[in-house]
Amino acid sequence: MSEKIRIMVTDDHRLFRETLAGLLSAQPDMEMVGEAKDGAEAVAKARELMPDLILMDLSMPGTNGLEATRAIKSEMPYVKIVMLTVHDEDENLLEAIKSGAQGYLLKDISKEELLSSIRGIHHDEAPISRVMAGKILREFSQIAQQSQVTATPYEELTAREQEVLRLVARGASNREIATTLIISENTVKNHLRNILAKLHLQTRYQAAFYAMKKGLIKP
Repeated sequence: MSEKIRIMVTDDHRLFRETLAGLLSAQPDMEMVGEAKDGAEAVAKARELMPDLILMDLSMPGTNGLEATRAIKSEMPYVKIVMLTVHDEDENLLEAIKSGAQGYLLKDISKEELLSSIRGIHHDEAPISRVMAGKILREFSQIAQQSQVTATPYEELTAREQEVLRLVARGASNREIATTLIISENTVKNHLRNILAKLHLQTRYQAAFYAMKKGLIKP
């Protein structure tokens, strides 16, 4: 049996933390290894516990989720961080992506959606929702009107990697990409690793943002 996903929960509401603890403990492939009530405690606990994935509340008193995410990712880039929020705000989404978050979920999603997202993000397979992809595109469109897009190493990608990147930006999962390109899911994963390395990116969200910036995806 594969090792459990070691998860830490950060939220300033005790009831929400306890609810997630009960949900996660009931999953055979997940383990809640710790919790934090604010961003500063999250940074300290992450150093101590070294979790695989952190569910991070966006808005907390003191050190907020974005600040904690930046601090944790700078020290432990391997840790996957999923932002949880009650607000569907474009500015926060973009900042979460810039900070290195692998996911951005609203707190009103179902428990099935949450668990599915955790598993997908842990295995680098979580697709980007069409809603979030649209928000990234709108945010970039506003930025592009104010400044010229600088040159980037897109040309270093192979033709197949460019195809994969386009599909990622359209919100396709690894399985959907594999089906579309008639390749295996493992091959898709390898392409994604190469894409992120060549473009000096960390997350699938950042890759999607990059593709939109390059004009690979149109509104």
